[in-house]
Amino acid sequence: MTNTQVLARFYNAFQQLDYATMQDCYAPEVVFQDPVFGLLQGDEARAMWAMLCKNARDFSLVFTDIVAEDQEYVTCRWEARYMFSATGRPVVNRIRAYLRVQDGRITEHTDSFSFWRWAGQAMGWTGWLLGWSTYYRSQVRKQARNNLAKFMQRK
Repeated sequence: MTNTQVLARFYNAFQQLDYATMQDCYAPEVVFQDPVFGLLQGDEARAMWAMLCKNARDFSLVFTDIVAEDQEYVTCRWEARYMFSATGRPVVNRIRAYLRVQDGRITEHTDSFSFWRWAGQAMGWTGWLLGWSTYYRSQVRKQARNNLAKFMQRK
């Protein structure tokens, strides 16, 4: 399977909220990073996808512009539309993904997007006013990580 096929398998599974297939695309010691959760490794990254898929409401996803940058790195753009579970607010998040694929599995995955834009949609006026603040971002990250830890404990 080529690296672009691995990426397509991952995002096709995400479109179906099939977290088991998404998790299978990841190497055991995968490293994931994004503006909300920060750095996650291994089981944390796999659990994050399970939590997001299980909590998804009014969810849709499209992915485009798949590019194999070299022998290991592949990128794409993806857009998710959903109701943010904590506030019930609609979110349209436009993301640039950077993935490293080795031996048919994703070993590194970084999602890049505007935290301020996301926070404004997800959190409302407080996100718009404070989304630029590193303190606010750290508080949102702390809550996201706490939610993930609780989710992992329930498993």
